[in-house]
Amino acid sequence: MNIIVNTILVGIGATLTMDIYALILKLFGIKSLDYRLVGRWIGHFPEGKFFHNKIMDAPPVQNEQIIGWIAHYSIGITFAFLLVFIYGKNWLDKPTLIPALIIGIVTIVAPFFLMQPAFGFGIAGSNLPNPGRVMLMSFIIHCIFGIGLYLSTLLLNQIIKAS
Repeated sequence: MNIIVNTILVGIGATLTMDIYALILKLFGIKSLDYRLVGRWIGHFPEGKFFHNKIMDAPPVQNEQIIGWIAHYSIGITFAFLLVFIYGKNWLDKPTLIPALIIGIVTIVAPFFLMQPAFGFGIAGSNLPNPGRVMLMSFIIHCIFGIGLYLSTLLLNQIIKAS
């Protein structure tokens, strides 16, 4: 049971790390993904609508902001479970940066080949005005997520030792 709870906490911490980074970027006028659009995308699933020409033009759905944020953190937790599944419980006890970074980088597959095409942005944002910038920003944020996995685990282990 501790492995499950700890992995959930690590996923939340890593996702929060991404959000702190996005907030810092916002202070410099650099936009990141609006999770309201993730909620809108998911909100259209019951209608059988999984792909959009432009997600921004899709009709808004009720509570899309909340749905998007819940999905964002749920995805982060899922990716933390992927890390523990691949590297084992021992990684949780003695975390190292490289496995966390690998998972962070590998998770870029989801936005490049699932979410961005489903939003109408094309594979790896190829339909957007500056796809190279989109790819770079996605790569960086997923590296930040990997660093967040590592740092969150270190912090959690310190909290556990102190208690």
